[in-house]
Amino acid sequence: MIRIVIAEDQGMLLGALGSLLNLEEDMEVIGKAKNGEEAVKMVKSLQPEICIMDIEMPVKSGLDAAEQLKDESCHVIILTTFARSGYFQRARSANVSGYLLKDSPSEELADAVRTIMDGRRVYAPELIDMAYREESPLTDREEQVIKLIADGKTTKEIAKELYLTTGTVRNYVSVILDKLGVSNRIEAISKFKEQGWF
Repeated sequence: MIRIVIAEDQGMLLGALGSLLNLEEDMEVIGKAKNGEEAVKMVKSLQPEICIMDIEMPVKSGLDAAEQLKDESCHVIILTTFARSGYFQRARSANVSGYLLKDSPSEELADAVRTIMDGRRVYAPELIDMAYREESPLTDREEQVIKLIADGKTTKEIAKELYLTTGTVRNYVSVILDKLGVSNRIEAISKFKEQGWF
């Protein structure tokens, strides 16, 4: 019997997923968590083989929880509506065994669980395309600048740290905004994070 913990903050979906998987002859849902923190506690106490986890949950996100469970023997499957390459990169870094989208047919989830139990990984095909397609358009120097912006540094502080003039830093910032197709520094940082380029 494959023992499963599900983490999902939407109660109706949590119940539906639990019922669906309990219909499978070789699966049993032994725990249901409403956030990432509960999921981590349940995995550590109940020792399931599989933990199916949403990403955007209160208290602790699914990705933060997956990173915390990296060294556990439990296989983590991310099940989300978000096909974002940044999330996918983080999930892969956390060594998750699967990353599926919620709009997939329900039987795919049970199949994915069995495939993962056979020692393979399962990723939604559109994510694999995205991971290979999207690379940061910024040069190394522009990436240094955006990372310092993300650290809260002012134009003057960035100039001092990188041995540039403030005018040169301002030029870099406008090139970064242009390349990322955004209108301000906050949007630039947000897009850079979302794409998993940090």
